Amino acid sequence: MELLGHGFYYQDWHVGYEFSTLGRTITETDILNFVGVSGMTEELFTSRQYLEEHTDFAGRIVPGALVFSMAEGLVIPATIARTGIAFLNCEIDIKGPTFAGDTIHVEGRVTQIKPASRGNRALVRTDNTVVNQRGETTLTYNPLRMMKGRPDTPATG
Repeated sequence: MELLGHGFYYQDWHVGYEFSTLGRTITETDILNFVGVSGMTEELFTSRQYLEEHTDFAGRIVPGALVFSMAEGLVIPATIARTGIAFLNCEIDIKGPTFAGDTIHVEGRVTQIKPASRGNRALVRTDNTVVNQRGETTLTYNPLRMMKGRPDTPATG
């Protein structure tokens, strides 16, 4: 029986491979739950009155950390479930605001695959772009992950 939902092994990808995830609408409830769990109780995220009186934003702002977290929630089950070993680092760049009610998806491109010196694994870097329903880029990040190789591939080193 075939197991569905299993991620890619590093050998299944090549530099230049591109993917796009499904979308996810970010709700006010998502924002309030995230703010409560993370302790990010900045008025920018918790007070409509503050937004109206002190900013030019026309809606409830989504914390960039939540946008990143939701982007990862879209990428992981679609690409590296059971094959990702470790998230090692990334640079995050917030390009524009995300608002409650926005639907985001992630567009990714593999930029680096470096087999490890030992074991059946590799370092894999992707450039990921978070795009909203208007086609606007709101956040970019470039995770470097350790990923498993196919079980039938001999380990190196």
